[in-house]
Amino acid sequence: MASVLEVENLKVEFPTRRGTLVAVDGVSFSLAPGEILGVVGESGAGKSLTGLAVIGLLDPPGRISAGEVRLEGRRIDDLPAEAMRRLRGRRIAMIFQDPLTSLNPLYTVGRQLEETILTHLDLSKEAAHRRALELLREVGIPGAEARFFNYPHQFSGGMRQRVVIALALAAEPAVVIADEPTTALDVSIQAQIITLLKNLARAHGTAVMLITHDMGVIAETADRVAVMYAGRIVEIGPVREVIYSPRHPYTVGLMGCIPKISHARREGGLVQIEGSMPRLNAIPRGCAFNPRCSRKFDRCLTERPELMPTGASHAACWLHESARA
Repeated sequence: MASVLEVENLKVEFPTRRGTLVAVDGVSFSLAPGEILGVVGESGAGKSLTGLAVIGLLDPPGRISAGEVRLEGRRIDDLPAEAMRRLRGRRIAMIFQDPLTSLNPLYTVGRQLEETILTHLDLSKEAAHRRALELLREVGIPGAEARFFNYPHQFSGGMRQRVVIALALAAEPAVVIADEPTTALDVSIQAQIITLLKNLARAHGTAVMLITHDMGVIAETADRVAVMYAGRIVEIGPVREVIYSPRHPYTVGLMGCIPKISHARREGGLVQIEGSMPRLNAIPRGCAFNPRCSRKFDRCLTERPELMPTGASHAACWLHESARA
């Protein structure tokens, strides 16, 4: 199936007085229509910056310094600001972690939906009103006709996130970037939002880039998963393969951090990854994960591995060099 989004060797830099910091370094991936790609990693791995770079919302002085982003075959990373603004919301949209940052507190949710639809689609006001109501029903807002005239503060956190998802889908975009869409919600509401995202991706054929630090959310939602560390993808593959047969030591550590009810009593605790994510101005030579890796050897300290095939996945780890050969 043809890719709707292609990201190739994306590099994001932040110029500073002490030199240039590389926050995203050579990231490549693609998305097919209706596919959900989970992007997972610790805070500071570069997940959100990758999403913001793709949709053209990097805050200065952050900038894309290399690579390409193609949406439906068209390069978009070099578009003028106004052209990107017209594209954003129409063919590519974003769902943020805090729905209050995406909703105007001075307007009813219905008016915000109508304005988004009228901005991007050639519809009459009556047709836009009908579509806004349909979207509210589709994302599970009970009593949509009455809630249409409510303001954002009159909705719970979970319901506000549903409204934001409706806004993201208003113009029927080809790609939606969801940045930690369930983090601010309690567990039961998280499950509802996950189910909603999955159903909408399937029903609309929308490709979803789901950014999260929660492997449980990835396991429940994604078709494929990309694991990021220190600005690079260190493993990417089908979600079941990555979860049940992780190939990179960092992914193995992430999976070991997830509580397993059936083994909790026998094993007496969780696995812990020693150390922390390196600062952008102190990324080690060779494999960035080597200071925390129990399986490192001499080559890991001097040469940085690229993604290489291992089973159904690809991992950036010298342990798999023989498999590539």
